[in-house]
Amino acid sequence: MDIGLLLYDIGTVNISFFLALWFRFECQYHMIPGSYLEPFFRFAPIYSIFCIAVFSYFRLYNSIWRFASYNELARVLVSVTIVSVFHLVGITITCQLLPRVLVHRMPLFYYAFGMMLQAVLLLASRFSYRFIFLLYGLNKKAKNPKPIQRVMMIGAGVAGQMILRDLHEAKESAEQVCCIIDDNPDKWNRFIDGVPVVGGRDDILQNVEKYHIEKILIAIPSANAEQKRDILDICKETGCELKILPGMYQLANGEVTISDMKEVAIEDLLGRNPIKVNLEEVFQYLNEKTILVTGGGGSIGSELCRQIARHNPKQLIIFDVYENNAYDIQQELRAEYPQLDLEVLIGSVRDSRRINYVFAKYHPDVVYHAAAHKHVPLMEDSPREAIKNNTIGTYKTAYAAMMNGCKRFVLISTDKAVNPTNIMGASKRLCEMVIQTFDEKIKSGREGELPVLHAHSWDEDGSMQNMQKMTIPARTEFVSVRFGNVLGSNGSVIPFFKKQIAAGGPVTVTHPDIVRYFMTISEAVSLVLQAGTFAKGGEIFVLDMGEPVKIDALAKNLIKLSGYKPDVDIKIEYVGLRPGEKLYEEKLMEEEGMKTTPNHLIHIGAPIPFDTDQFLVRLKELMDVSYGDTKDIRELVAEVVGTYQVFKRE
Repeated sequence: MDIGLLLYDIGTVNISFFLALWFRFECQYHMIPGSYLEPFFRFAPIYSIFCIAVFSYFRLYNSIWRFASYNELARVLVSVTIVSVFHLVGITITCQLLPRVLVHRMPLFYYAFGMMLQAVLLLASRFSYRFIFLLYGLNKKAKNPKPIQRVMMIGAGVAGQMILRDLHEAKESAEQVCCIIDDNPDKWNRFIDGVPVVGGRDDILQNVEKYHIEKILIAIPSANAEQKRDILDICKETGCELKILPGMYQLANGEVTISDMKEVAIEDLLGRNPIKVNLEEVFQYLNEKTILVTGGGGSIGSELCRQIARHNPKQLIIFDVYENNAYDIQQELRAEYPQLDLEVLIGSVRDSRRINYVFAKYHPDVVYHAAAHKHVPLMEDSPREAIKNNTIGTYKTAYAAMMNGCKRFVLISTDKAVNPTNIMGASKRLCEMVIQTFDEKIKSGREGELPVLHAHSWDEDGSMQNMQKMTIPARTEFVSVRFGNVLGSNGSVIPFFKKQIAAGGPVTVTHPDIVRYFMTISEAVSLVLQAGTFAKGGEIFVLDMGEPVKIDALAKNLIKLSGYKPDVDIKIEYVGLRPGEKLYEEKLMEEEGMKTTPNHLIHIGAPIPFDTDQFLVRLKELMDVSYGDTKDIRELVAEVVGTYQVFKRE
């Protein structure tokens, strides 16, 4: 408790009403009748104690007044109102109870002026802290040798006011907010902390030039994705540095400061609201289950692990061939979730003995199979590796899951599996066919027809030769989840463009008309988790990713967000489609029908029927060829995947 402030309050509440008497009688103490002075002095101790009690109850001695805001103002006003009413009643009763006092109440001026003066002095004592600190901060800025950066604020709501206040109070800040933009015309031509609200979004470009703005802060957390995109489309034309307050959660957490502002990400320009999933369903599905994530160190795999860790799994097992990524996610999860039962294992899904050992030891209930080679140009140069790792690795993992009683197996697929023109997409379509084959064999009670695939001629039964035979019918549900490009994932186009921009260009785009579907990593993972709750077996889940995005526009937007002008500061070069690359990605094959799910943004594609027995024969042949070095594996893949259009290499 601030003792100095307490003593000040005792003096203030009493001297305010004494001055009211003094002014009432022409500022002459000897003219004040004793019949007024006696009840005043008799009541003063009682009033002082009551005031301290009320002020303490409303925490007026525990606030940090240099940061005083509307909340503190409200508490002071309520406190002053309560003690003023008490004084009015208490001093009147005191007058009536004293035998030597002939008056029944104090002068009306006494009540009115005393209450008003008391309120002014109590408020002044609190908010002078902030006023003095503000002046001190302004003086510090005036002496600051750093050049002042002229700033425009977009958003005159609560978040914007908090950011503005934080900037005004910051000692070392070299930023000066010169104007505010808000679409509410009722706020135009008004001032917030001395800064004018100059108009709506249509006035951004004009006022950037008028006020010589160098930086724009966007503080509109309640705006939806489309509204943010429209504003950002204007802002990126200014060439100013842009920062944005990501969402409403900052307001929910209380204070908003300048440190909450983040760089504008390219996903902010996509203009699509984030995918929403039923977290309660996901929680109930994953709660107290043993979960295995293959490829758990990759972009999708690691985000899967993060979100799974939040849903109280019994055990989380991360399986990855690349130890650096596995180590990074291991350390992150151990720090964030110290109570999590976490196992991080190194190994390849191509190693039948290793993957079966993991299933036999840990008996996972749910598997998210994210392990895959995904880079289109690299796989075009090494097609056998795509088949070995993606297709055969998926088969071996699925087989181990089935043999060890796993309840559900979720394959992470891609829109490149639709009418593939590259070996990577074709290998992922083969993965989907593997999943469909397992689903059909299990549902028809013919899981014993699924062969054990191996790659070593000297091992008669394959590398899983010691695996016990199943004694009960298989019960694993196999499903696929298909989505488009993931923003910010390892090897994706956006980090590549950013590196090129940082190096001064040029930014290389394959074709001016090439388009792709995009989603964020968290959206992709939310879809995968939600698909796990919808799965019945055999489905291909597909996300409605909205409108496709032109890569050329994406590159230009990134250049603008970096403060440069396309083809002026940073050149854009068109280098031609890479081997196996096509202009347009498709979400579903034409033959696949669409069904809805409880989440209207998640659809189910009806699997295309095929001869699973013949497929298993060809899959064995594919594996043999992938480990050989003679036959062109692309031609064989095209025979199995009828929609695969083999890229003719020159």
